Amino acid sequence: MRRRWIVGVSMMMAISFAESGRGQMQERTEIPTAQQWRLEDLYSSDAVWRQAKSEVAGRLDEILQYKGKLTDSPASLLACLTLNSERSKAFGRLHSYASMKSDQDTRDATYLAMKQEVEQLITEYNTRASFIEPELVTLEPATVDKFIADEPGLKVYRMYLMDVLRAKPHTLSQQEEKILARTGQMADGPGSVYTVFSNAEMPYPQITLDDGTVATLNKSGYALHRASPNRQDREAVFQAFWTSINKFRQTFGVQLYSHLQTHIFYTRSRNYESSLHRALDRNNIPVEVYHSLIRNVRNNLDTFHRYLRLRQRMLGVDTLKYSDLYAPVVKGLDLKYTIDQGRDLYLDSLQPLGPEYRKAAESAFAQRWIDVYPTPGKRSGAYSNGSAYDVHPYILLNFNGQYDDVSTLAHEMGHALHSYYANKTQPFPLAEYSTFVAEVASTFNETLLIHKMLREIKDDDTRLSLLMNYLDGIKGTVFRQTQFAEFELRMHEMAERGEPLTGDAFTKLYGDILKEYYGHDKGVCQIDDLYTVEWAYIPHFYYNFYVYQYSTSFTAATALAEETLRGDESAAQRYLRFISAGGSDYPITVLKEAGIDMTTAEPFEKTMAVMNRTMDEIEAILARRQGG
Repeated sequence: MRRRWIVGVSMMMAISFAESGRGQMQERTEIPTAQQWRLEDLYSSDAVWRQAKSEVAGRLDEILQYKGKLTDSPASLLACLTLNSERSKAFGRLHSYASMKSDQDTRDATYLAMKQEVEQLITEYNTRASFIEPELVTLEPATVDKFIADEPGLKVYRMYLMDVLRAKPHTLSQQEEKILARTGQMADGPGSVYTVFSNAEMPYPQITLDDGTVATLNKSGYALHRASPNRQDREAVFQAFWTSINKFRQTFGVQLYSHLQTHIFYTRSRNYESSLHRALDRNNIPVEVYHSLIRNVRNNLDTFHRYLRLRQRMLGVDTLKYSDLYAPVVKGLDLKYTIDQGRDLYLDSLQPLGPEYRKAAESAFAQRWIDVYPTPGKRSGAYSNGSAYDVHPYILLNFNGQYDDVSTLAHEMGHALHSYYANKTQPFPLAEYSTFVAEVASTFNETLLIHKMLREIKDDDTRLSLLMNYLDGIKGTVFRQTQFAEFELRMHEMAERGEPLTGDAFTKLYGDILKEYYGHDKGVCQIDDLYTVEWAYIPHFYYNFYVYQYSTSFTAATALAEETLRGDESAAQRYLRFISAGGSDYPITVLKEAGIDMTTAEPFEKTMAVMNRTMDEIEAILARRQGG
């Protein structure tokens, strides 16, 4: 996440698609303190937060002293950029506290209001500081190099300065930049409405399961019960949940369409060819990387369909339905873990990376970086937030005791330790890494975990369950996220052509892509038309071309993990250097230095090889059992 903005909420945040939750939530007061994150490390109280916010608010005008002077001397430029970094750091910490407090209970408007206060301050500051990049683009690269030679303190800003010059064709006049800066808070409106409505106010249904359990099908309840081993329950869950979502599809459609119009406004204001070009240009990612991903996945749908048919075979069903995709494939095997067991499994899996990395991971549990369990009103899903540069990362989980939850723990710990190493190694202006590389660390940690499990477990049923879990991860990360990415691309293209996009239009577009990927017309996986409203359930569509990076990162992590797990110590060292690099270079370059070239198909091809190898092992176990 390059700092292409003047200053912003430095959200080194990566969000998992794991929508885990528990059927019976506990009140927050019932959760042991050791299983709650310690936000007091940010601010000891709300009052201290307010004092810090007031201090920053009273100093917004200080940046104006440098207006018109940035190109005068290296000293003026350094002073301005240093002050700008200090403001960015302060806003990141303020926003982290307010947003995580709000995520503890989205029903409580107090912290949502505090979050909005910070965002308003950021907008006000950005308006004042909007002169910076229009002044910087008047410099020549040779002048920047001379300034750095004369003032060594500017060295940490060289990446930023050259990035600004690279984006010169898309940088506007001072007055135009000032106007765009004022739109920042308004642009977040659709996503904010979606978050509050879908997490706190959406009237989710209740159903009675086959065993008499009354299940509330909010997001976390749906995620839990869609994995029921009882097929009748699964179908009832899908029908009830998607019927409820479908009733509000036009409302969700208006929200998403408004979000797309925001992207188009910025795209055209900054003279980009398309919203995709604008989104990827921020980190200097060639758009061909995006298109190649979709092309590679579509060219390998036969491999995906092999996985789906294997799942059908293991479930023992005549027809694989969309509602079967989360069901356990090994009947009678329900792997359950406490958070302490999950912690120990994860920590033991880190052996290939050495004792220093494990020690850093242990800090997350000892110092209470993690908020573990679902509670009423808590934000669903999982994420890591590494925005508080001078503190430590934080993790939000909704731990449900399943293996998926242990895997999610490993995933988010990968993010957190990426932030930890980047913040520890790099100065603040170079610490923030891009989302393009963020998911590499998370997936790498998940891969270490599954390999530890498979190395130690010999029981066929458990191995089959874990092997399918790994394939489910490839399905969910490579194929499903690319399916999302294609939908995101197509809906932007439709909006850019001026085509109407209602809730019904989104549903048709999503459904057409969904059915192609899952082989509906080929009889591979049957998809009920009702389920094609699934787009309204995905919060990542309110981000800016985020989801494709799950897929690209998974392939990069798989390629790097393959080398590390073969005992290649140089690969482990390259990984540690990679997570320590932060934003010191563009993500494509950082990955190349780690030995992964994302401009080629090699990482994707290695992932497909691993996927087919895993399916080979499953089929060998099944054949052996049938032969016996």
